[in-house]
Order: sequence, then C-alpha cells, then structure tokens
Amino acid sequence: MLILQAERDALLKPLLAVTGIVERRHTLPILSNVLIEKKGGQVGFLATDLEIQITTASSDELPGEDFRLTTSAKKLQDILRAIPGNATVTLEQLDGGRLTLKAGKSRFNLQTLPADDFPLLSVGSASDSSFSLSQRELKRLISQVQYAMAVQDIRYYLNGLLMQTDGNQVRLVATDGHRLAFACADVEANLPKSEVILPRKTIIELYKLLQDIDDPINIEVLANQVRFSFGSTVIISKVVDGKFPDYNRVIPLDNDKIFLIERLEFLHALQRAAILANEKFRGVRLVLKPGSMSILCTNSEQEEAEEELEIAYQGGELEIGFNINYLMDVLTNLPADTLQMAFGDSNRSTLVTIPDVSNFKYIVMPMRI
Repeated sequence: MLILQAERDALLKPLLAVTGIVERRHTLPILSNVLIEKKGGQVGFLATDLEIQITTASSDELPGEDFRLTTSAKKLQDILRAIPGNATVTLEQLDGGRLTLKAGKSRFNLQTLPADDFPLLSVGSASDSSFSLSQRELKRLISQVQYAMAVQDIRYYLNGLLMQTDGNQVRLVATDGHRLAFACADVEANLPKSEVILPRKTIIELYKLLQDIDDPINIEVLANQVRFSFGSTVIISKVVDGKFPDYNRVIPLDNDKIFLIERLEFLHALQRAAILANEKFRGVRLVLKPGSMSILCTNSEQEEAEEELEIAYQGGELEIGFNINYLMDVLTNLPADTLQMAFGDSNRSTLVTIPDVSNFKYIVMPMRI
C-alpha cells in the first residue's frame, strides 16, 4: 500500500534534525529507529535515547494515507542521502511489517518495528519558568561557552552546561575544572531564580539545529526537564542531577596586569606556535614585558617556536604557562575584535573579557611547564 510520495529533501531535512541523538547499537533495538507519523498533510519525525527526545515535521503538506511506523534511522538517512536531490521518493508498507522505499530505479526494503512499542519521554506539564530568545542570540550564547564543557569527567555534573535564570537574565556557564566560560543575556520576562544542568549531548544537538535568524525559541524549565520549541522542532531533555560549582568564587577580581589585544592577531600567533607544542601536554609560555608579549612553545624533540606581539602594556614582567588549546578555544569562539586580558601572578587564573561588555567572562588556570 502506497503511504507517502515526496521530494527527497522534504523527508531528508527533518530526518537529519532528529537522527543526531540516535545510537547505532542500543540495548533496546527500537531506539535505533525513528518514529515517522503522518497526520493529515504533516509528516512528523521523532527520535529519542530516553534522555533526549527530538520531534520535528516536514515543512511541506504531503499527500498520502495517515500512518505510524518506525524504521532504522541511520539506514533511512543513508539511503535518502545517496539518492539524487531532485528525486521523488515513494514509501509503501508491505505485509509482514516491511517498508519499501523507491526512487527512480532504486528500491530498498527496510524492516520496521511496531510504532506502539516506541518509548516516548513522559513530559511534565507544570512549567517552573518560561522565556523566549531569538535563535541567533541563543546560538551566540552557547557558542561562547560550550567549548569549556568537560568530556566524560568523573564529576558528571561538569559534562554539561549550567543554565541559570534570575529576573530578566539568563546565564550559561561551562567548566571542566581547568577553565570556565560565562555568558549572559537579557530577556523580556521576570523569571524566578532557577538553575539546571543541561547534558552535553543536548547542547551539541541544540546548537546544530539553531539557525542564525531572529525567529524565536521558547525555553521551558519543567520538573527535571527542559523543553526547547522553535519552528516545527521540539527538543525535550532530561537535566543532570547534581550541584554545579559556584562559579563566582573562581572569577579573579584583583588581577592588575591588564592590556587589550587584537583577537585574530593573538589567535594566529598561537596557531603557528602550537605546531611545535608538546603533543601530550600542549603547553605554551607567555612572557609579558612592557610593550610586548612573547609566545613560546617547545616539544620533547627540543624544537621551539617563538612569536612576539606588540601590546599596550606597561606593567611588571610575568612569565606564565597555559594549555595552548584553552587559549585558542576562547579566541576561536568569541565574536569580538579586541579582548582584554587580566593577569595576576604565575600561579593565579587569568581573566579574559570583552572591553566595556559585562556579559562574557573566561577564566583559565595556569599550567606548570
């Protein structure tokens, strides 16, 4: 029985929006599938790993019968990707639970599993707080902090991103214990004080789906969940159960060796020096002197790279070491042309900010080299 006929991209685009969270091998085989449901002219796609659930729909009204089925998310994605972009795709449901996909002279028979067996997240209805931002603004906020999230840290609450609301402000904070990034934005709401830790996987998928547009995204903090709604897409994510460290305690307030530096000039110098950095420790030494900053990298083969930048600095001399990746990460992800660096001594964290802007801070701990 023919159940759907559509242009390839009308199916592939919404499918790609949900398949990022699907695991190829799962203890529950049905979680490797995508739930496809047609009601009226709308075809919806849903995927979940029981921690995150993403739902979206085709933007086109599509003819055909109403249906619900699940089939392999990755196989369907790979097939649609391999078909020419202008191809018309037809889906037929066969006896015995098989799905046939045809495009031109290509034909694929796929296994299905019953849609009624597909597990859905139970979603809390009571919202603790709700607010909206433009997609562009949320994407900008996430880009300024997400690189500082931990990866598979035993302190599981660091493997994610803290989202705080308070009054008319939303704040995002990420740390891996060696560096910390903070960004905030004003919203048109009076929000209660709340904080949740969003899992790393949620942040990565959300960032991929956000577009650089002014269309709004609505964010609802539910009991143990957060729901993001934008366009025809809804992401529901469980939150990490844990206590995020008090980030205010690590922000250095009395660093006195302060200067402005061109972001791209600093980044390019670090990228060149990093070629000869130790592959394991990734150390870089910065040497501050009045009027200049030297960047020094060495490796186990006794090779050395040195860069010197002119800076408007008249303070005392300082030599301090860092993981070079931690410096390049912040320089790569900030939109500002000029940054302010505030150093203390060689054992104290350094503060990176944007001049005359209070809504971003980056703190990086020094490293013994």
